[in-house]
Amino acid sequence: MGAPLDLPDRNHVHGLATRVLFRISDFLQRHIARASLVGDKPIFENAAFPWIDELERATPAIRQELMSLLEDRQRLPAFHELSPEVGTITRDDQWKTFVFLAYGLRSQRNIARCPETMKALSAIPGLRTAFFSILEPGKRIPLHEGPYNGVLRLHLALVVPEPRERCWIEVGGQRYVWEEGKAVVFDDLYPHQVHNDTGGVRVVLFVDFERPCRAPMRWINRLVLALAPYTGELRRGKANYEAWEKKYYGDT
Repeated sequence: MGAPLDLPDRNHVHGLATRVLFRISDFLQRHIARASLVGDKPIFENAAFPWIDELERATPAIRQELMSLLEDRQRLPAFHELSPEVGTITRDDQWKTFVFLAYGLRSQRNIARCPETMKALSAIPGLRTAFFSILEPGKRIPLHEGPYNGVLRLHLALVVPEPRERCWIEVGGQRYVWEEGKAVVFDDLYPHQVHNDTGGVRVVLFVDFERPCRAPMRWINRLVLALAPYTGELRRGKANYEAWEKKYYGDT
């Protein structure tokens, strides 16, 4: 690492990194869509990602690790408590998370509690983010858009309450109803919303992974993703997570 910067310079650098990254990502989105090896659509066919079959086969082992966490889920953080920008779409405690990986963050203690989950995740090419996403009964996430299409999002359904047709995600106007043990891949740059209009809890394994692209866009995209942890939003998210982890595990 280089010589440390004083605090004002550091803040200036991270603010500049955020602005530059967002401007670059806006420019790149059109080019990424054209270079995509899996096309440009709201929801993708699983056959485009050969590793999904193996991930789905791991569902029973992943679900077993999840169930012990759900017994004490009230201690888990609401998503907006970790990720500041999520506060624009939800402010209650009805969307909780248990984080394994995020940009610039790796929770060794959470990973240690769910080794089978991490084993399954390690087979995903270009893995960037992974956590359990827990929606309480009646929770709705309003229509919103992600910031960047250089990653694709996957949900592996682990717990889907009945009636199943009342628990869904809609991406770019296409509705998908979760089914336990099945994965769905979508582009969160498209407007999307989520409803859990049931009396039960819904849980998915939430994953972001690098979008397969042709060169040279593949390398440019990886550079953008490598810069992401330096943005102010992700730095604050990491700090929020580290504070929660200390409290959760009883650090003094």
